[in-house]
Amino acid sequence: MKDIQSRKDLEFLLEKFYESLLEDEEMRRVFIDIAKIDLKEHLPTIVDFWEQILFQTADYKKNVMKIHLALNEKVGFEKTHFQTWLKTFDSTVNAHFEGENSEKAKTRALSIGTIMQAKLAQNSQ
Repeated sequence: MKDIQSRKDLEFLLEKFYESLLEDEEMRRVFIDIAKIDLKEHLPTIVDFWEQILFQTADYKKNVMKIHLALNEKVGFEKTHFQTWLKTFDSTVNAHFEGENSEKAKTRALSIGTIMQAKLAQNSQ
């Protein structure tokens, strides 16, 4: 298996990730029913985000935390949401890629999820 090396690899990875994630009924409710995400429209933005994280080549400027804080008011994120997201992300990476960037992506996903949970909990107090 090869490592994540390009934007094309990220597009493939994230398409597979969301296909798998949205098989989960609760995650589908969050992303489709509540957040009203159109994946065809949203995917390039997510790819930009991960391209910036892994390769520092994208021009991603949105505030991810602010977006998720607003969504949290509608959803009420729970630990299980983050666990499902991370488990699905890791298993998707592991199914299709291996190497330094793949490990970096999984490590960053864990960091993002951990920080986001802490910030959301702090904001709801």
